[in-house]
Amino acid sequence: MRVLVATLMLCAGMAEATPDHIDGSQTQSSDPVAVDESSTTSATRSSDAPATITDERRQQVVMVSPRPKLRPARFRKITLGRERMRKRGAVCDDWTILGQTVKSFTGKYRGCGISDPVRVRMISDIELSQKSLMDCRTAVVLKTWIENTAKPAFADMGGGLKKLHVVGHYSCRTRNNLASTRISEHGKGRAIDIAIFQLVDGTLISVQDGWNAAYARGALRKLHSGACGLFGTVLGPDSDQFHRDHFHFDTARHRSTPYCR
Repeated sequence: MRVLVATLMLCAGMAEATPDHIDGSQTQSSDPVAVDESSTTSATRSSDAPATITDERRQQVVMVSPRPKLRPARFRKITLGRERMRKRGAVCDDWTILGQTVKSFTGKYRGCGISDPVRVRMISDIELSQKSLMDCRTAVVLKTWIENTAKPAFADMGGGLKKLHVVGHYSCRTRNNLASTRISEHGKGRAIDIAIFQLVDGTLISVQDGWNAAYARGALRKLHSGACGLFGTVLGPDSDQFHRDHFHFDTARHRSTPYCR
């Protein structure tokens, strides 16, 4: 009995006593405790940072470098067309002008040379007797003349036009090879001289023999007049002694109106 009473008294004393050295903040409390969610979230994010940054970077890469889109069909057609033209031997971006592109060059005299030279062998299915060196502008103008004037002029003769016999193209020289004159348009790749027209059946019509002949007079004069306006200069048998046997066509760019004789 005495033991039981002593035990009860000891427990009551312990319940009333509170140690002074213990901080009250360390004691457990039944009151709700406010938690800083931002700090918790930051801590959580810090632990997950490497994975999150990697995901964000991956998304940025996808946004900056999307899968390349296919080019519009018209651009693909242009590319394919140019490749076919190259294989065919087309120059000057024209399917009907065949030849070879040449590097720009200058001549032995000041003023000679061509900045965009091409060596042409065929235009609109009409052969040139020799590969003729000229610039693209001259080649395109020559093409227009062949299609609009030369072919129609011989349409009812010998099966039509087949070949142009060229007697002059690029040549670094003065006009008519005279020492006192300026550089010829031949020296700039802007001129071509044609002496004979060959038909499909083999007939040869020369400027010298046919200019006043009944069988060729009409056709040759159509060729001459049809060139005037397209070319800057058109010279034929009636112009001077230097052009009795051929046509001289050039794309001179220093005149306001064409010079045709």
